[in-house]
Amino acid sequence: MAQHDNRAQIGVYGLGTMGSALALNLADNGFDVAVSNREADWIDSFLPEAVGLSGKVTGHADLAEFVAAIATPRTILFMIPSTRPMDLMIAAITPLLSDGDTIIDGGNADFHDTRRRGAALEGTGIHFVGVGVSGGEEGARRGPSMMVGGSDHSWQQFRPMAEAIAARFQGDPCVAHLGPDGAGHFVKTVHNGIEYADMQMIAELYGLMRDKAGMDAGRIAQVFDSWRSGPLASYLIDITAKALATSDAATGQPVIDVIRDQAGQKGTGRWTLIEALEMGQSASTIEAAVGARGWSSEGDTRRAAHDLLDPGTQPADIPGADDMENAMLAARILGHSQGFRVLSAASEQFKWDLDLARIAEIWRAGCIIRSALLDEFADAVREGLPHGHLILAPSMRKRLAQALPGLRRVVSAAVLSGQPMPALSAALAWHDTMALGRGTANMIQAQRDYFGAHGFERMDIEGAHHGDWER
Repeated sequence: MAQHDNRAQIGVYGLGTMGSALALNLADNGFDVAVSNREADWIDSFLPEAVGLSGKVTGHADLAEFVAAIATPRTILFMIPSTRPMDLMIAAITPLLSDGDTIIDGGNADFHDTRRRGAALEGTGIHFVGVGVSGGEEGARRGPSMMVGGSDHSWQQFRPMAEAIAARFQGDPCVAHLGPDGAGHFVKTVHNGIEYADMQMIAELYGLMRDKAGMDAGRIAQVFDSWRSGPLASYLIDITAKALATSDAATGQPVIDVIRDQAGQKGTGRWTLIEALEMGQSASTIEAAVGARGWSSEGDTRRAAHDLLDPGTQPADIPGADDMENAMLAARILGHSQGFRVLSAASEQFKWDLDLARIAEIWRAGCIIRSALLDEFADAVREGLPHGHLILAPSMRKRLAQALPGLRRVVSAAVLSGQPMPALSAALAWHDTMALGRGTANMIQAQRDYFGAHGFERMDIEGAHHGDWER
């Protein structure tokens, strides 16, 4: 595969965890790779890892030498923070590039920044591409799912390499060119939002089994293990079962019982929520997941509240594993449906023409939310979505009809017994809002109309002030 002039076919700048893994993946698939990094000593420590791979890997501490080592038209993949460092790197490298060269940002970028950077380079002959890369370090090394946005020219340049290193599902590479400018990064953002919701739903069921059903980690592991086949088969269910079955080497206790009760977040789930709200779309399951992570950071407050608040719980029959399985199935369908609706709204607003079925297909392997349901989602989209909603597709309606009774019983038991289920209850509330047909927004509008017609001075509400109300 080597170029006739012996130069590299692609450059990778940034040798952190993800950059190193992608560079090795490319070389492992026979491509010659030039690498560089801001801290030059990282290059020397990385190069021995590439010895014996199919393609050559050469290191270049000097930026100009790095660019010169790549065959034209150049494809350069940057795996650096997609904030100010990316802007500084574009400014530094652009004078060294030639007409037809492509800059790829493979980090977790705000799609607005990707659109801005692409627009700034338009007309220069330099192409800018945003690629969402999912799968973590192992995915990057052995096969990630990749969501590509940018020009057709840059895609044709990058495509042979992207398809070679991507994860495969039954031979189909899990990578696609999804649209121009920020399309790839936006789809990756929504992927991460769906991931947040899915993880939160799993955590809520774990909490119900632990706190209300009195099950230990080993028994809960067996329940999740039984879900690793069938409609809930997925990467997240798989790693949940494995984590629950793992013991802590230092204490001998289940590792789940010694992990601190606080979840971090990098911000992409929050980005999904912000964009959904901007477009007037519901992303309540993602909002619940983002909120729950925020609440988890207030450990001292929660411990104090435990002694101060009367939960007012009532007796409740805790549903069995079958109901919990159905609750997870229904909620996963509803959470994905919200995510797909956000994708549709963005596609229309930004004129991306996103192929939702293809998006579902490239998520089937390599990415964090890979699951058995994605093929069903792709088929449902191709058959046509009534009113643009995945939950209205015939196959999804059938799935929901079978699974919703379990979700209702699980949420009901949790509410009565005082077990928080923000994401599962949000999924059910959204379904019921859609299914009821007639809502209660007329009351909200009546209040707004009253404010507008009569003014604040007519309001006689205890504690209200003029600044509290919207005219």
